[in-house]
Amino acid sequence: MKSKRFEVLDARPVNQDGYVQEWPEVGLIAMNSPFDPKPSIKIENGVVTELDGKTRAEFDMLDTFIADHAIRLENAEKAMAMDSLEIARMIVDINVSRKEVLDITLSLTPAKLTEVVGKLTIVEIMMGMTKMRARMMPANQCHVTNVRDNPVQIAADAAEAAVRGFAEMETTVAVARYAPFNAMALFVGAQVGRPGIMTQCALEEATELMLGMRGFTTYAETISVYGTEPVFMDGDDTPYSKAFLASCYASRGLKMRFTSGTGSEVQMGYAEGKSMLYLEARCLAVTKGAGVQGTQNGSVSCIGVPAGVPGGIRAVAAENLIAMLLDLESTTSNDQTFTHSDLRRVARTVPQLFSGTDYICSGYSATPNYDNMFAGSNWDAEDYDDWVIIQRDMKIDGGLLPVREEDVLKARNKAARALQGMFRELGLPEITDAEVEAATYANGSNDMPQRNVNEDLKAIEDMMARKVTGVDFVKALDRAGFPDVAHNIYNMLRQKVAGDYLHTASIFDENFHVLSAVNVPNEYHGPMTGYQISEERWNQLKNIPRAIRPEDI
Repeated sequence: MKSKRFEVLDARPVNQDGYVQEWPEVGLIAMNSPFDPKPSIKIENGVVTELDGKTRAEFDMLDTFIADHAIRLENAEKAMAMDSLEIARMIVDINVSRKEVLDITLSLTPAKLTEVVGKLTIVEIMMGMTKMRARMMPANQCHVTNVRDNPVQIAADAAEAAVRGFAEMETTVAVARYAPFNAMALFVGAQVGRPGIMTQCALEEATELMLGMRGFTTYAETISVYGTEPVFMDGDDTPYSKAFLASCYASRGLKMRFTSGTGSEVQMGYAEGKSMLYLEARCLAVTKGAGVQGTQNGSVSCIGVPAGVPGGIRAVAAENLIAMLLDLESTTSNDQTFTHSDLRRVARTVPQLFSGTDYICSGYSATPNYDNMFAGSNWDAEDYDDWVIIQRDMKIDGGLLPVREEDVLKARNKAARALQGMFRELGLPEITDAEVEAATYANGSNDMPQRNVNEDLKAIEDMMARKVTGVDFVKALDRAGFPDVAHNIYNMLRQKVAGDYLHTASIFDENFHVLSAVNVPNEYHGPMTGYQISEERWNQLKNIPRAIRPEDI
């Protein structure tokens, strides 16, 4: 006979997930692979001649790039000679400043960084993230997509997401040719909800850059780097080509960050027997060496791989910490869905949510997950109230606000009408009043009327041939009777000329002031220091609409 209790446990959602034993030879190990190199460095005449057990003659292209561009050499031999446990203790010591830690960690090799964070428990990793986060206050980012690429719905969902508090928004496409409509709808909807929201459209890199240059987007992050040479080559890339691409964005005033994450190399079959965390440390060193201000990391779309091995979720948090130890903006994933278990998906987010990171999610789905074209998110629109109440329970700032239904409906309706007017003025296919009405009240694309896809795609081709840019959005919105939205779009385009938001961990407030690691750095050094939730912010976070007021009893 079978145990009734085990029958019940076997049916639990957590037991529908996949798990594997460690297999170091192929890289199915989160940390501390027996094949990971031992930390080392030798410098002769200002040139690194040995890196993590390899002589310069043995370097692959990642080793060469990291050795030449990613390590502060003037302090490297001294920092590398320090005991890894001593450095780990400095990370969690409130009497050691963030700057003092960076003076050491910016001179460490990937193997040494991996060894250091391997000394920390998950709670100590969280303590490290609290201190080492670049910007003082945390923030959040969301996905705004739908299976039909309906721009009216994207505009409405973006406006709602802005009202709910997201600082950045990302869209992508089901049909690649829809990208310009999705990008412009996201841009308009976000600026209706709150001035200063940054937006992007995730596509192949040439199209992303083109949309950014023409004023359809304001940042990018899906520029992927990898921890082994064969994976880079499989994608027809090198660290050098990625660095060149990064300079293309920066020279045109576009904020961007690289993307990497534990598990990508083993998923692509080229882990070279190294641990996922060590390979991610190499990715992050490449990111630093390329001069990029930040990274989207935390396994991201590969999360199912580390989640299947022992200690994998701890390794994901450790990679986030390594990014911070390299003084990078860390957008800490909590992105793709990976588990059937509600308990497990919350536990995966706790380290970043409770510590606070530059962007806790790189893809909280602002739609129900059936509309999420990034393969589904760990958090979606149906979790809004849970997230807000967890913030309230723990007195933490996870970047989201409680909202009132009437405020959301007002924003959604205005965004749909603004896009309707802009389409009309630009000579694009009609957005009907019925579409505006549906978008105002919709939960997802199942609640939206279908558009004429062929007509939309022809109009997109014509619009791009006419060289329409973000400046044309401004003019069209003003003519359509939305001067405030036009003003917000114009101000976002101006930021590309100023370039202030290219600084690490930049976000905008509603007055278009840049808040970054430069002017609001994280200066945590123990209780009652660093980011403290203001009384005004706490009143916003705690006063959920469902809470009963004493005067109403």
